[in-house]
Amino acid sequence: MSTETKTTLQTDGRRAANWSVVPEPLASPAATALRRAYYAEIAGRYWKRPATEAEVDHGLASDPGTELVTPTGEFVVGRLDGTPMSCGGIRLLDPRTAELTRVYVDPRARGTGGGGALLAALEEAARGLGAERIRLDTRTDLVEARGLYAKHGYREIPAYNDGEYAQHWFEKSLATSDDPSGPDHS
Repeated sequence: MSTETKTTLQTDGRRAANWSVVPEPLASPAATALRRAYYAEIAGRYWKRPATEAEVDHGLASDPGTELVTPTGEFVVGRLDGTPMSCGGIRLLDPRTAELTRVYVDPRARGTGGGGALLAALEEAARGLGAERIRLDTRTDLVEARGLYAKHGYREIPAYNDGEYAQHWFEKSLATSDDPSGPDHS
């Protein structure tokens, strides 16, 4: 699963953005900093106030991400012109179904193609793990995330879990265009 995804895009009159997305251990300095930023943002939005360092520490400690390593998953870091600016994980729910988790793009890099590059790398990792479809859950207040998923072919589905913070559920078939069996949404 060590495939590198590189993307160069011109977006809305901005300069071309050069994204590189590669697998990275959760304990690396870049992955740790991005996961802290992810927790700070999602907790702050939920509580409608900035998250404290202690709250971020607690969030990371209660969600160590041990399933985000081969053979059950993978964690990736995206770099914009060499600077770590995004991250995300993929984990297997069952042999055919993967789940996106901890998807984050630094607010300073949103709109530069990093979300799409991140999703492409995670979808490729899921295929490498044998998954035929990819699912995720998210919250109503994470508007940018829901827009990103819809833009990249994810469709809303009925709830597949009872996660405490899950309010929307999405799925995308990972079947290739030459797969005659088509998507299976069972």
